[in-house]
Amino acid sequence: MSTRPPSDDSDDRAADDRTGPPPADSGPHGSTSPWLPLGVGGLAVIALGWFFRPWLHGLVYTVYTTPLLLLGVVAGAVAAWVTARSGDRVATVVDALSDDDYAITPLRVGVVVLVIAAFALLPVANAVAGVTLSDQTLSRTTTVERLDDVDADQPRIVTRAVADRYASNTLSRPQYRVGDTDISVVNGTPYWAAPLAPDGLFNRITERQAGTVLVDMTTQQASVRSVDGELATGVGTIFHRNYRWELLKSHRYLVDYGDPKMVVHDGTQYIVVPYSEPQFHPTPLPHSTPRWGGVAVIDPSGSIDTLSPSEAAASPMLDDQQLYPEDLALRSVAATKYRNGILNTYTSHEDEIEVAPLPGDGNDQPFFVLTESGPQYVVAVEPYGDAQGLQELWTIDGQNGTFERYAPGDSLFGPQRAADLVRQSAPQTDWDRFSPAEPILTVVDEREYWQVRVVPEDNSGIAYVAFVDARSGDVDSFERTDAITRFLAGETPAETPSETDPGGTTGEAPTVVVQRVAENGTVIETMTVYDDESIAIRTPANGTAGAETAGALAG
Repeated sequence: MSTRPPSDDSDDRAADDRTGPPPADSGPHGSTSPWLPLGVGGLAVIALGWFFRPWLHGLVYTVYTTPLLLLGVVAGAVAAWVTARSGDRVATVVDALSDDDYAITPLRVGVVVLVIAAFALLPVANAVAGVTLSDQTLSRTTTVERLDDVDADQPRIVTRAVADRYASNTLSRPQYRVGDTDISVVNGTPYWAAPLAPDGLFNRITERQAGTVLVDMTTQQASVRSVDGELATGVGTIFHRNYRWELLKSHRYLVDYGDPKMVVHDGTQYIVVPYSEPQFHPTPLPHSTPRWGGVAVIDPSGSIDTLSPSEAAASPMLDDQQLYPEDLALRSVAATKYRNGILNTYTSHEDEIEVAPLPGDGNDQPFFVLTESGPQYVVAVEPYGDAQGLQELWTIDGQNGTFERYAPGDSLFGPQRAADLVRQSAPQTDWDRFSPAEPILTVVDEREYWQVRVVPEDNSGIAYVAFVDARSGDVDSFERTDAITRFLAGETPAETPSETDPGGTTGEAPTVVVQRVAENGTVIETMTVYDDESIAIRTPANGTAGAETAGALAG
């Protein structure tokens, strides 16, 4: 039988041809490369991230100011590279150590190593940065023998929580709400100032900030006024009309902007935002510490000026305002717990301090007060642990950031003990309905007193203000603003309803506290009644009842 070679178009040849690689199709409609859609998607993500970069500021700033995290990134990259080079050996080791079967990829290994390294390195970075910040703070701090006397004409009486209540009770514009309050000085008088911000999603989109609400903090009564006028860039508005969005989009990005403060100068409203910036240190490990960077000032038209610290302090418009970032003041003082090194902070705690915890609703340190030397932040610190005595009092100039430290030679009560003494001085007061708040060390004629406000639990007003001698523990309490200012001026007012005599016995305390309250809940006037007094309620002579009702003796 004769044989012949297979033809070129045989089935076997066709089968062989089908098993080979397909021909490349370079036509415009036949490309199957995945790089084009990946590139387009990546560019879209970058564009969106750049446009909405103010929303990413917190994450970006944390990474930027923590250079030690770069070691975690390097460790994750190395782990991913080793995984890619080792093939299945890493997967074999992982499977031997774990009962679960997971697909081991370089990306997953790198991410896991990065997360573990970040959690391990962040505490180290914070401790190293704390030591550096402590050294910086102590090196520029002056130790003083006495504190500045308070400005008796501009006392700090109304607390933040009470000011919020006063402002909300007088608000009569349903489309708006009272924003967060902060202290602003207007014509030499300190006020709690809050933005009048749009209320609700629809109003946030369609409306602008409508003005500023000012609550006089130097009087116990509700003294509230508003400064009207829309701001093109304000507080509490939709993002593209928000002050923070504009600052992060159009001005410095890699800085830490503080809380906005409403400043009224010559009838014009301004938004003032102090900010800090990072200062980098390569040794002993890469880290950064914050320092005062300047102040951003936004006018009603939305124009923004960025002032250096010296320019801000020299500006007449910003006279007596809070220019130094208050969170930086607190961080700097708190960091001095590392004054004897990291090891001491976590072991023996020798000479370690901590910022004193305070009673009251939303009244955390630092406190901003006006003294005879100008505006100051005040921070009280106590020894680490259960001790509650005053170890140091720090003052920071609100205009130029000068630090001073007062270490009393004698033993002084701390703020928590002062609040306890106020309670003890008035045992008949229902302390389930009232609470001491905002104890601030105040100097009157070179003698230290804790000035403590006693407020109802609903923050509807100021019942009275107590002054606790920080050495003897004597308590003098006053319910009228004029009596408070006279005491701060060094006089001795007759009104001392809760006074504790030097012998240690508790004097007369009010039995009944009567408050005259407006329809909107604002406390207009407060009156106290004692054991040897009675309450008499009389109707006017032309009243319909024409009757007189006398209460029984208060005792």
